Amino acid sequence: MGMDWAEMMSHMGVVAWGVVIILFGMSIYMIAVAIERFLTYNQARKQSRLYAPAVAESLKKGDLEEAFALAEQYSRSHLAKVLTAGLKEMDAHSKSKDIPGEMIEASQRAIERATAITIENFKKSLSNLATIGSTAPFIGLFGTTVGILNAFQGMAREESAGIGAVAAGISEALVATALGLAVAIPAVWLYNIFTNKIETFTVEMDNSSSEMIDYFLKKRSENRG
Repeated sequence: MGMDWAEMMSHMGVVAWGVVIILFGMSIYMIAVAIERFLTYNQARKQSRLYAPAVAESLKKGDLEEAFALAEQYSRSHLAKVLTAGLKEMDAHSKSKDIPGEMIEASQRAIERATAITIENFKKSLSNLATIGSTAPFIGLFGTTVGILNAFQGMAREESAGIGAVAAGISEALVATALGLAVAIPAVWLYNIFTNKIETFTVEMDNSSSEMIDYFLKKRSENRG
């Protein structure tokens, strides 16, 4: 009869158990990051869908105070963060009576800074997922190597080439290999999914900020006319 999981794990040595514990810790951290990032991105997307039409209506009315209040209401919206940075800069420069060109440039710089900060916040912990995805297979491979060495040692001690002499060492190797892949594959998968979401958010922020700048440029042209 073959070895069941309980018997197989009972034959594992200290190194093999160390590998299992490290990979288990990586998997727990990966799950925690995945849940936290999913909730963060989901809230950003939902709040931005509500914020975008509301702030557009506020700008049409020329009510910046309402626009600022909306940003506080939808504080997790990525669009609210970047557009509010530009609006505050415009508001500050309009009160100081700067020329329109300088006001627009200052607003664009504020938007670029806010966009960069928001992107970095979205990327939080993703580098750790990439690290897990790239290192977990090698940690599993280390456990595999140790397991094979133990198998040869068992063969030497038993002075036999039978499967019984190497079963324990081979089981360590298989467990380590399987766990390494089981942790690495979803980590890489999650990293790619979240990276794609960030790219989508970046495009949304760039488009929304460009539309806002264009709106103010057209509004000033109409006022001059």
